[in-house]
Order: sequence, then C-alpha cells, then structure tokens
Amino acid sequence: MERTEKEIPEKFLKPYNPKESEGAIYKKWEDSGYFNPDNLPGERNEAFTIVMPPPNANGSLHAGHGLVFAIEDTMIRFERMRGKKALWLPGADHAGFETQVVYEKKLQKEGRSRFQMEPKELYDEIMEFTLANKSFMENQIRELGASCDWSRALFTLDERVINTVYDTFAQLEKDELLYRGARIVNWCPKHQTSLANLETNHVERTDKFYYFQYGPFVIGTARPETKFGDKYVVMHPDDERYKEYAHGQNIELEWINGPITATVIKDEAGDPEMGTGVMTITPWHSAVDFEIAKRHNLDYEQIIDWRGKLLPIAQEFEGMSIADAREKIVQKLDEKGLLVKIDEKYEHAVPCCYKCEKEIEPQIRQQWFITMKPLAEKALKAVDKKEVSFVTERDERVFRHWLENIEDWPIARQIVWGIPIPAKICTECMHGMVDIENTITSCAKCGGKVEQDPDTFDTWFSSGQWPLCTTGFPDSNDFKNYYPTSVMETGKDIIFFWVARMIMLGIYRTGKVPFRQVYLHGMVRDSKGQKMSKSKGNVVSPLEISDQYGTDALRMSLIVGNAPGADINLDVQKVNAYKKFANKIWNITRFILTEVDEKNISAKPHLTEADSLLLNELNETIADITADLSNFRYHLASEKIYHYAWHQLADVILESSKEILQGDDTLAAASRQWLLYHILTTSLKMLHPFMPFITEEIWQSLPEKETQLLMVAPWPATEK
Repeated sequence: MERTEKEIPEKFLKPYNPKESEGAIYKKWEDSGYFNPDNLPGERNEAFTIVMPPPNANGSLHAGHGLVFAIEDTMIRFERMRGKKALWLPGADHAGFETQVVYEKKLQKEGRSRFQMEPKELYDEIMEFTLANKSFMENQIRELGASCDWSRALFTLDERVINTVYDTFAQLEKDELLYRGARIVNWCPKHQTSLANLETNHVERTDKFYYFQYGPFVIGTARPETKFGDKYVVMHPDDERYKEYAHGQNIELEWINGPITATVIKDEAGDPEMGTGVMTITPWHSAVDFEIAKRHNLDYEQIIDWRGKLLPIAQEFEGMSIADAREKIVQKLDEKGLLVKIDEKYEHAVPCCYKCEKEIEPQIRQQWFITMKPLAEKALKAVDKKEVSFVTERDERVFRHWLENIEDWPIARQIVWGIPIPAKICTECMHGMVDIENTITSCAKCGGKVEQDPDTFDTWFSSGQWPLCTTGFPDSNDFKNYYPTSVMETGKDIIFFWVARMIMLGIYRTGKVPFRQVYLHGMVRDSKGQKMSKSKGNVVSPLEISDQYGTDALRMSLIVGNAPGADINLDVQKVNAYKKFANKIWNITRFILTEVDEKNISAKPHLTEADSLLLNELNETIADITADLSNFRYHLASEKIYHYAWHQLADVILESSKEILQGDDTLAAASRQWLLYHILTTSLKMLHPFMPFITEEIWQSLPEKETQLLMVAPWPATEK
C-alpha cells in the first residue's frame, strides 16, 4: 500500500525551519560521543586528524571563521563516514598582542590606561575578559555545526601548552639556536612593544625628501629628525667619484647642533645609483644602518625614545614628537645654509603597526631571538621530499621563497598578556639566562644581580607549537596515534605567521612534519568584493546570516565554487539560494516518503532497464564526488551534488516517477520505489559533509536506515 501524506512525519508537511532543529540536532551529535574517535562504531584503523586554527578568544567569530569551519567540518565528516578514526582537535587562542589591543580599547572607553595598572591586575582582568569570550565563541562554533572533539579542547594558556613552550625554549638554548642580543626591532610607540617583520604593514605614502650639505657631500633623507647622531658617512668602495676619500678618514663639518667630526666608511651597502651615492647612517633607528655599524664596529646612539619623542641629543627639540619637530629641524638646517633642496613628492613604503597603523620606529633593543636558518633548511628539505605538500603550487612557491630568505625571529613581546618568558636578565651586563625552574640568583657571566625577564612570548611562538600541544607531545597516546596530523587548513594570509613556523618547530621537536597536507583558503570579502572592515561598515557576521537563512545554506554558499586559495564574496543572495536548495531537499524527501511503500525498500528488487541506467548514473556521481573530496576539490564536489539533487533527482527522476508510480506495472513501481529511496539515502550521505543539519534531520525520520545517526553512516559505495 502506498504511503499517504498523513502517514509521513508531520514536520514534512511544512517548510524546513532550521531554527527549530539545528540546536537539537547538534545536541544529539554531541551527546552521542561520536565527535571523539575513541567512541566511533566499527573497526577503524586509519586516523584522519585536523587541528583547528584556534580562534582568538577576544570576541565573536567573523566571516573568515565561517569559511574555516565550513571547510574543516566538511573534511572531518567525509573522513568519519569513510570509516577513519576522525579527530578534529579544537582550541582557543589567547592571542597575546591582539587581545591586549582589544582590551586597551575597552580600557580607553572606561577612561583607564594599562600604563596606570599593575601587571598582575591587568593580566587578571584580561583573563576574565578572555575566558568569558572564549565560552561565548565556543558556543558560536557549535552553532556552525563543527563536529570537533570538545573533550580534547585546549586553550593556549593551559598548563600543557606552557610546558611545551618552555621545553622548546630550553631546547633551543641547548642547541645554541636561541640568543639574547641588541638588535634592531620594529617598535610600536603606541602599543609599547616590538613586532616581527610579519606584523608590520608597508603603507605607500608621499612625503618630502630632503637634501642637505654634509661637509663636502650632499646626503638625502626622508627623516631629518634622526640625523642628530649621524657621524659616519658611507659610500661604495668602488665609487670613482669618492676615491680621494679613504676608509676611516675624518672630516670636520658643521651639522645641526654645531661642528662635528665625521668618519668616512667604505661599504658595499652604499648604492652609487641612489642620489649622490653617499649617505649618513643612524644605526639605532635603521636596520640597514645597524648592519653597517656591526660590520665596522661603529658606535651608535638613540635619538628617539620609546614613545616617539626626541631625546636630549636633539637639544632644543628634546621632548618633541617627530611630527612637530621635523619641519623645525629642516628650518634650522636651512638657516645654517645646509638645506640644498626638497623633493615634495617622494613616494615610499612606510612600515606601520598592523593593528594601530601608526608608523613603526626601528629601535635597538635587547631581547630574545631564534636563529631561524637551520630550522628553515629542514623545513625546505621536508617539502623537497614531499613529507608535507601544498594543495596549490602557488602556495608552495610562496612558502619556499620566504624560507629561503628567512631572518632571525624576535620572540619577545613587551606586553602583559601572554606566556611569561622563563628567563633571568643580568642588570649589569644584560646577559640573558633561560630559567625554567626559577632557580638562578646571579649572572653566570659576570656574577651580577639578576631580575625576572618582564617580557612575554610572541603568540606565534606558542601557536607555532599547536600541533605538538594538541596531540600531547611527547608521551601521550594521542601524540603516538595522531601525529603527524593529516591536513592543516587555514587562511593563506598566515602562511608565514603560522604554517611555516608550525612546520619548522614541529620538525625541530619531533623530527617529523606536523601535518602531511596544507590547504590554504582565501579571504572572505563582502558582496562587492571589498575587504571587510569596521571602518567601511561592511563586516558580516556568519552567525547572523545562519540565524536568518540556516547554517547549511551559509556553509554551501561559502564552499560552492570556492577553489583553494581564492577569495570569495559573501553575498546573502547566494546564501538565500542555498536556503531554497535546503527546502528543495526537504520537498524531495516528502515526495519520496509519500510515494514509497516501506516493504519495497528493504530488499533490492529486479530493476527495470531504465532504473538500472539511473543507478549507473548515481554510481558515476558517487565516484566523481568521492574523488573530488579525496583531493580537496570541495568547491567542485559541493556543486556536483547540488546539481544532481536539484536538476537530476528533482527535475528529471521525480517527474518521470509520477507516471510509473501511478501506473499498473507493479514490478516497475517496486523497482522505482527502491531506486528512489536508495537515491535519497545516498544523496543525503553525499550532502551530509556540506549540509549536516538538514540531512541529519531528514535521516532521523527515515523508515529504513543503516545507522541511527547519519554522521556515522558509511560513505556511499557504488551499488551494482
């Protein structure tokens, strides 16, 4: 007897409503325990592991997170259904500098400043703020359907992470890859911390370029405020124009604050093609100048203080900001007859803090550095040997170029929020000593008094060890069973910040790469292709979209057509189109459950020739989509299942089924009923990694199914 509409579940008599089911479905998944691979049914011998890029625990998820969870949940659900021990390790990032900047803005609104607070008071306040946001953020991750193992969740300030970070710090010292030295750093006067080169943005600006008479030479600069300490004049040793001047020769000349003695330095850093081929150097405030000074053992002096104010060497300009002092200094040089000319339209790239966009002031500072070249060489060898592969050749080229030109990494930050550096600093000779056990009481070099290093680790130093921490390096069963992990999926914009450092530190600590594959996605832009920013007012919340259109619709809109590394526009019209697709799947289910007799779906009947052809077509679709998913072509697999379900199943197969099901040929009707139900269950399985909520909701109402939960149903095989 055919089923009637009254006999199918009542929920199919009205349109699909994501709000009514998503929360309950996620709870059913979480309660099942199947997010934990230890609880998965059946014999599973092959592990598939991904590590979640831990979202910053300082606010709500943004559109980029929506893409991360759409892609990674697709990965893990597909591999779980393929019978693997699928483990997705979640976490949250304390995001040192980023979070402190966010909290400083909060303090500013309250009329407070971190510089008026005791370090512990500030730390405790940020901790309370972060943990509250962390809990909120984790619930947002659940709302996006992430089937990660919450029992293994980790926070980057958990004891396990800190212990791993400290062990690596100590090991780097033992292997002589760690040093504390006076080097040029990128100093942010606003935030009062050093930044790595990766944390500076180079902004194109048009400024004035000044030419001054420096004794017998003409020099040029865009920063006259740094020139008070310039007493070395540099030229290329092969520049014929200056062959009469000898290296080390002294020249008496008039300068900003009176007569000085300048010394000629012949160095290949001098560029004969630039300007007059002569330059003066300010080693304290220029990385290039600092390297010249090191090569020739020259002295140097700080001109600008840590807050961007001129120091006493500037005499009457002491205490002035750069902006206020610059033109006044030029005016003084002009009055002394030393201004030659001014280029009003000098275009150059100015390094700025990536958070506040204020101009960086290069400063010499004593702090901790890692010698990176030996680590980079091992990472490059791992790529050469295909121990780790990139999904796109472009990403591999970018990765190689950066590692081949890598610089030493300053891992200290002058902020409160983060993992404290376990070291003592001698107050007399500034020698640094790693002190994990906190037992050092005097300097090993000079015997002087020591103090605790007040700095914290760069967040990327701790998160660079994330695969080690999440798998419990070195002794846990998880480390033995799940390291190296299978895939690292993250944004292409942090290939240097994070991916490269994870590979280098993972190989350094374990001898193995931390993951086998690297999948990098692009940026999520607004509907017009513009970068999202609060200042533009075009920031889109993934949770607001999913609340309106359903999580499945949001996920499909982010995956379909989105090739690895490509930027994608988040357009609500596209999301709405996939909301309609969700309803289409709902309606397809209602039709099939209405028309199919349960006794005709438990055992496969003899199929008609037409149904055999349709089954072959389904088998080809399964093989095609499986191949795409196995090779990270999520953008193609999602589009293919969409077109099959809508344009083949709904538009063609269902329409042709009406006449067959209503006809007198009972064998043909039984054949078609079995086929329709088989196509429905198979389509739900193929759709599940992309649209987990609606497919699970439908699965719960099916009269005949292999497993109670779709999330652990076997991935469809071809049916003969």
